[in-house]
Amino acid sequence: MVSIVRAVEGVEGIPAGFPILLDRDMAIVESAFRYLLDLAVVPGRSHAADTLRTYAEHLYDWFDTLEQSLLDWRMANEGTIAAYRNRMFSAPSPHTGRPYARSTINDRVRTICRFYVWAHRHRLVAELPFGYVDVSVRSSRPRGMLAHLDRRPAIVSANVLTIAEAEALPRPLRVDQLRRLFAALDPPYGLIAQWALATGMRRKELCGLQLAQVPVVAHLDVERNPLVGLPLTVTKGDRPRTAYPPLRLIDRTHWYIGEERAALVKRVRHARPEYRPPTMLFLNGGGAPVTRSRLSATFSTAFRRAGLEGSGHWLRHTFAMTMLVRLQRQAARSPDLNPLKIVQVLLGHASIQSTAVYLRCVEVHSEALVDSLAYLYGEVIGDDCP
Repeated sequence: MVSIVRAVEGVEGIPAGFPILLDRDMAIVESAFRYLLDLAVVPGRSHAADTLRTYAEHLYDWFDTLEQSLLDWRMANEGTIAAYRNRMFSAPSPHTGRPYARSTINDRVRTICRFYVWAHRHRLVAELPFGYVDVSVRSSRPRGMLAHLDRRPAIVSANVLTIAEAEALPRPLRVDQLRRLFAALDPPYGLIAQWALATGMRRKELCGLQLAQVPVVAHLDVERNPLVGLPLTVTKGDRPRTAYPPLRLIDRTHWYIGEERAALVKRVRHARPEYRPPTMLFLNGGGAPVTRSRLSATFSTAFRRAGLEGSGHWLRHTFAMTMLVRLQRQAARSPDLNPLKIVQVLLGHASIQSTAVYLRCVEVHSEALVDSLAYLYGEVIGDDCP
């Protein structure tokens, strides 16, 4: 069975934490190692650690499938990859127990195909084990106000192994859904959810918040300073970004630090005198920093308890749409304001096309967002927070 290990610090030429695939004999899967190292260290092509981890997990599943079938990776053809794809259609994920999403299947297939393109370029395989077809996208493309943002050609080359995906527009959480969700979250996860909803921060950004980053706001007035700029030190792709939590959320966070977090640290120190509290802001019940995986699992459980479908990322979606509505209202009075560009910066999107999807979402869910706007900057961050 194929496994993944992480490189330790101090190995020349290999970043700490670099994912390494091992086969059943505990030998390095050389082709995967070279490919991932190429992505990690080649200037101008290097990828973020999270992207590299995702690619490694995709390749792990592929090579493990090949090993169990006693197939050499160089002998794989279009039929082999198609069978792998079809297996994901027919069986649920062994990790979640749920059916694979079409987007997940396509992501894995694309990673495999990118690997083989690299292998072909380096003459490790004689030919690519897949082909392309020309697909027209102009007729089905939405026109109107978003047309100028779409720079894709009318005809594109599509991988014959990927499957059609219906565009799934994000939708905001209604006020009643937000209330049920917050009620299903215990400390500190309810507070983390408030940060996600009020700032649009990602999991890694929320988990990366340091205690020392929480600003002192006792001298600020909520009427004059409703939002407080907070430069983030942990972001996707390490791109500089500032979050703007409401002043009331900062006040709520100081209460967490002085009461809930302090009581937790005291309790853990009593049980383990050698314990030293981490510098991270949010701690789990054992006194360790809240991890991304634990945060995702907790949010998933809370969504189920609240009778909702979705994940913690929906809080980011709700922030994006609500902020866009808020800025569009301001733009009606200030024509120089560019709401979409501001939301792009606030979300940390590298491309404005990633942000543009929220324009269509706002049009579809405009009624729900009217209440969400008041809730996001009123009651949810007010003194009556759970």
